[in-house]
Amino acid sequence: MGNIEIRRPLQEERTELYQFFNNVIRDTFEKEGISNLYDDIENEIVQKKELLERDYNSKGAERFFWIAVDKSKNRIIGSIEYGPSSQLIAVCTQGKLKDVVEVGTVFVHPEYQRQGIGTLLLNVMFITLEGRGFTEFCLDSGYSNAQKIWRKKFGEPDFLMKDYWGKGKDHMIWKRGCSEIQINFNL
Repeated sequence: MGNIEIRRPLQEERTELYQFFNNVIRDTFEKEGISNLYDDIENEIVQKKELLERDYNSKGAERFFWIAVDKSKNRIIGSIEYGPSSQLIAVCTQGKLKDVVEVGTVFVHPEYQRQGIGTLLLNVMFITLEGRGFTEFCLDSGYSNAQKIWRKKFGEPDFLMKDYWGKGKDHMIWKRGCSEIQINFNL
């Protein structure tokens, strides 16, 4: 883990980040068994690019990204961001979380998954949120593999939309206080 750097994305990394989003999203859909949902894949990729552009254009005021870089290979291997909660969260919670900051775009390159990169990114994000005066955050997931990770880290979701994405494909939303989170320095 000594060769991993967490930092803000640079403008000149735009193309590499776009490719990173493309690779991770396609891999995620494949692992979820839904790689045939071509339009959903493309929409997800476009959405992540738009969030990154909002960060670049607002200098982190509208969306704020951290990226993980493997310095030994000069390669982007992870991302996380926060910003206003999504329309999906607002709708699914009937507006209860519309004013709560959302942590999202927690992606780790497939070759680096299960090595603590996601936890490292989360820890940096929690420190960032507390440092900026946020007292709570939310996050959501419709991916079953990610839901297992979030349940392990945050417990049961606060909002469960059963079969939201189809039979057996639930959507989950968590809301947590920043002070509730135990930062893990033992990666």
